[in-house]
Amino acid sequence: MDYDKFADFSPCDYAGPLKRESFMDCGIKELWQGIPRISGPAFTVEMVGGENLSLHRAIYEAPVGSIIVAQSNTMDYAVIGGNVSLIAKKRGIKGFVIDGLVRDIGEIRENQVAIFGRGVIPMPGGKKNAVPVNIPITAGGISVNPGDIIVADEEGVAVIPKEKAEDIYAQTKANVQKEKEMSFEQWAANHKDKIDSFYKI
Repeated sequence: MDYDKFADFSPCDYAGPLKRESFMDCGIKELWQGIPRISGPAFTVEMVGGENLSLHRAIYEAPVGSIIVAQSNTMDYAVIGGNVSLIAKKRGIKGFVIDGLVRDIGEIRENQVAIFGRGVIPMPGGKKNAVPVNIPITAGGISVNPGDIIVADEEGVAVIPKEKAEDIYAQTKANVQKEKEMSFEQWAANHKDKIDSFYKI
């Protein structure tokens, strides 16, 4: 599958064929301005609260082109910093979507590592429990399975079920093309007609 093509469209575009449960909550956002849109298959991580071991393992196991999607289960500790994120980038990881906190955001920004999460905190987590990686998780309030297609940019994070990905892409492409062929004036007229119909004007 061509995973890069999914970045042709923003999460807003995918909001046509996808339902609400395919979008992470608004607390998951870009952690430095200007992050380019990324797309790729999810490599999922569930962490023990207060630890980061499984995430740090994932950077060595995730295939090239993956986006690591992680549930940290803590808002008290950072689960990734500058060096670890740079290792991942050099290995070909597209970026990170983390339900939790990070540190070294200045380094991460300087190294142009695409990272989305809930915020920043200086204190790092520990390493004790070697739990499995690439299993179904919940992140950003929604279910994420290994291999689901992630599309993330300043508009938010879309999670496209892997078994429906090609159909969703095709529907989105058709919708976007249809909108491009319509002038703003026509769109505005259609919009007013639709609103008026509810008020029986």
